[in-house]
Amino acid sequence: MKKIIQFIKNWTLPISMIIGVLGYFIYTNIPFLAPTKPIVNESVGIIQPLLIFSMLFLTFCKVKPSDLQLRIWFLWLAIIQSSLFAALAFLLYLYPDTHWRLIIESAMLCIICPTATAGAVVTMKLGGNAASLTTYTILINLVVAIVIPLLVPIAHPQVGISFIPAFFIIIRKVFPLLICPLLAAWLVRYCFPKLHSKLLECKDLAFYLWAIALAIAIAVTCKALVHSGESFSHILGIGATSLICCIFQFAVGKKIGTLYGERIEGGQSIGQKNTVFIIWLGYTFMSPVTSISGGLYSVWHNTINSYQLWKKRKDDEKINQ
Repeated sequence: MKKIIQFIKNWTLPISMIIGVLGYFIYTNIPFLAPTKPIVNESVGIIQPLLIFSMLFLTFCKVKPSDLQLRIWFLWLAIIQSSLFAALAFLLYLYPDTHWRLIIESAMLCIICPTATAGAVVTMKLGGNAASLTTYTILINLVVAIVIPLLVPIAHPQVGISFIPAFFIIIRKVFPLLICPLLAAWLVRYCFPKLHSKLLECKDLAFYLWAIALAIAIAVTCKALVHSGESFSHILGIGATSLICCIFQFAVGKKIGTLYGERIEGGQSIGQKNTVFIIWLGYTFMSPVTSISGGLYSVWHNTINSYQLWKKRKDDEKINQ
């Protein structure tokens, strides 16, 4: 029994992804459960944000306000994300009828998307500094809220969406699931110290909440792929694009982070993405099919995270021998 529990702990993310895939296909192929689908869809829309809020709240309880300090590598990563996004936007402006539009838009989404809300959780598991990751997450969300409304009209013009409305749409999407857990954690830290101490004892709870949220996210991704109606070649192209973007960003983030002594933080900051945001961004501002890139990116960055956690565990075992 102990070996089974340890196995589950060691391979939490891959198990969550497999459960998400199997759960979706088993559920959709049981006829008598068909009437429950509208209720399940509504429940997912409520449960997932609550899981993310709880997970971030627990993580932010471990971060002191004084730990949130700007670092030089934040600037480099933000410039890379914004510059690549701008370059691709102007490419579509110059060649609006290109056959590569879906691929380019998918790449734009994967590049400009801010850091995953779960980034701090995984960074802590990898032995990195959650405060650095949290600070960059806040910064890049603010950058994204300005860059997207400025540049998306160039790449994908839409009638009736100007800078100010788009800015507030994005802020409204980001604020509840990023800033509110941070403020709540600090409120508990300073106003309810005993409760704060108890919460700090929940060492890995945030990680396991993320595992549940991941299983749900993968199930939603399967649903999006099944109902997309797109050809296999389009999905394959979008999948390859999201994979290349994922590997590229992890590599660049780690390279720049290494120069400033924060390799783990650099990689997670730009490599681990808020894939729910990608999906929403695709539906709202781009060709709707490009939202698939968010679900596929989720598969890639969680596969990389699983490998990193496995490697960290092996390295720790060697040190303890």
